[in-house]
Amino acid sequence: MDRILHLDDLPRLRAEASAAGQTIALANGLFDLFHVGHLRYLQGARALADRLVVAVNSDASARLQGKGPGRPVIPAAERAEIVAGLACVDHVVLFDSKDVVPVIRALRPDVQVKGTDYTPETIPEAAEVRSYGGRVAVAGDPKNHSTTELLQKLAALEEPGSKSRPKPRSGSRSGSGSGSRSRPRSK
Repeated sequence: MDRILHLDDLPRLRAEASAAGQTIALANGLFDLFHVGHLRYLQGARALADRLVVAVNSDASARLQGKGPGRPVIPAAERAEIVAGLACVDHVVLFDSKDVVPVIRALRPDVQVKGTDYTPETIPEAAEVRSYGGRVAVAGDPKNHSTTELLQKLAALEEPGSKSRPKPRSGSRSGSGSGSRSRPRSK
């Protein structure tokens, strides 16, 4: 089975996992400008089941989340490919809805996992997951990383007169490439 799936593939994946006696965890998110917080969340989710399926918000779904103008920065297909390339991830599915409920209904994960900005009591889809006997969990490190904050830092680098702008390396010349040595001039 491919690593990047469609919503209609999920019931078959569920059946295969059940037949093999395996559990499935579901994690979800936008994963725009992938950072270490995302990685730790997905590694933590993977530790809770035999297989990890990650639902990635499509571009339309991301806009429904109200992330702001210009978001997502990275197109959905590329975000899905990045997530699918992680060793801890078994499968990825893109979804178009505002929430992940359609994915939960199609997959019926044993555990739905959210990041540490949630508690088991505040997971919005918890009732849906518990309705068929699944459970919810929280994984990852404390929410010390944020794509929004990363975008703000990048924007600050572009502001005229910004003190946080990277300084040119001493001895570097325009067009010489980083780490290249100056060549002696020929006479």
